[in-house]
Amino acid sequence: MRAAVAVSGKPLRWLRGRTATTAPEPVRFRTERDVGAAYDLYGGELFGFAFKALDDRQLAEDVVQETFLRAWRSPRGFDPGQGSLRTWLFAIARNLVVDAMRRRKVCEGPGRAPWDVAPEPSSAFDDIDQLLDRIQLGEALERLSPQHREAVVGVYLGGRTCAELGEELGIPASTMRSRLYYGVRSLRLVLEENGWLAP
Repeated sequence: MRAAVAVSGKPLRWLRGRTATTAPEPVRFRTERDVGAAYDLYGGELFGFAFKALDDRQLAEDVVQETFLRAWRSPRGFDPGQGSLRTWLFAIARNLVVDAMRRRKVCEGPGRAPWDVAPEPSSAFDDIDQLLDRIQLGEALERLSPQHREAVVGVYLGGRTCAELGEELGIPASTMRSRLYYGVRSLRLVLEENGWLAP
């Protein structure tokens, strides 16, 4: 996959680093080798995600371990037609991070010393949700045709008008508006199919 570039010529931050890896993504999760391959691909990224949310190295390691354990125990939960393995693993990790935050909050209830109290998790929830939204949106944009993706990214993420983008590409503004309309429509369908957007 080539990195998406905003109309300004700068790579979009949320798509940076999402190039194809050298190792193929495991299609199923039946053997230890499949789990090991998935861990090699996504273990570090999941750890960073959990550590940023929890600010606790040991807890983040536990979240990553539990993520792969749950994925291995219920491989039928992964459907390659609905999204990538990466998205599925991040969804499992997000649930585990939320659970860990809730457990930590209960353990730090009344009668605990003030230095034991962790910062409010609301900003961490927002960061987690934003990261998952960017991953989901990136995967949905990949499923659009190049012309539709170019229109959606250029107008909605690049801040350009249809006329400006059309002029730059040598396309009439009406054609760019049409591409934008059908691109957004297709994007909505992809997000609804994957359960990322309420119908």
